[in-house]
Amino acid sequence: MQSLLDILLTVTFWAAALRIATPLIFGVAGAVLCERAGVLNLGIEGIMTAGAMTGWLAVHLGAGLWGGVLVAALTGALLGLLLAGLTVGLSLSQHVSGLAVTLLATSAASFGYRLALPGAATPPRIVPFAPLDLPLLSDLPLVGPILFRQTALTLLALALVAALAWFLARTPLGLAVRAVGENPAAVEAQGIPVRAVRTGAVVAGSALMAVGGAFLTLSAFNAFFFEMVAGRGWICIALTVFAGWRPGKALLGAVLFGAFDAFQVRLQQVAGGIVPGQVFLMLPYLLSIAALLVGARHARAPRALMIPYRRGER
Repeated sequence: MQSLLDILLTVTFWAAALRIATPLIFGVAGAVLCERAGVLNLGIEGIMTAGAMTGWLAVHLGAGLWGGVLVAALTGALLGLLLAGLTVGLSLSQHVSGLAVTLLATSAASFGYRLALPGAATPPRIVPFAPLDLPLLSDLPLVGPILFRQTALTLLALALVAALAWFLARTPLGLAVRAVGENPAAVEAQGIPVRAVRTGAVVAGSALMAVGGAFLTLSAFNAFFFEMVAGRGWICIALTVFAGWRPGKALLGAVLFGAFDAFQVRLQQVAGGIVPGQVFLMLPYLLSIAALLVGARHARAPRALMIPYRRGER
């Protein structure tokens, strides 16, 4: 028991938890934005994979790290535009359309990798984002090593959550996004174009999801590997429900999952010889399901979520 407490009380543990949570923060923020506008984005797993591949490939071809982030965001935006065309423009099933985008994006990422590097037995390495060492801030006790010795993308993810919360709560466009997700007919009566708002939310949300995937290749690792997203997109869908569609709680859920994941890695080092390793790998998912059941009990989804809007229909 003392060993477990020692793990939980170390600065390096919480720094690792935040690092692991970063792609989830981007992904769940994008999912919150889409769903607050009434569109379920099940393409997130494929969008994150495509963002991871295109961002890494752009850097490998000389675009620079921030150039890679931009390419990943544009990739996500294009896939989001496709999803919006299917779900908002054509009013097709959001479940089927999202799964189709996941399959398409994952396959396209694999095809693009093989096309760009036909003879590569192993993926080329790039120089990823390095951890920052901000003057004064990095030297703060406890908070400094956890928050300010991360890479720039982690700090960007934290700033994004605050910006998204402010956008949804304080800006006219954010209020329009929320209203479209609740009562699109009333919004249309006020002269606000429902389909344009929903399309914009899906495009922007998908761009954020792709940047979450790019974090894996440009910050956590230094190459692209197939299956490296490893279900993080589906976790983001669950975290969105856990968060009750609120950015602040979404950040909490992502960090909680990151803490569970970091904990199981360290727990293997303590009790790996006694308990099979598969049990530790399951641990963050089991704990997340338990947290989801507790946290989502009183969550209320946007009323118009997954309901297609056609002008004039009630």
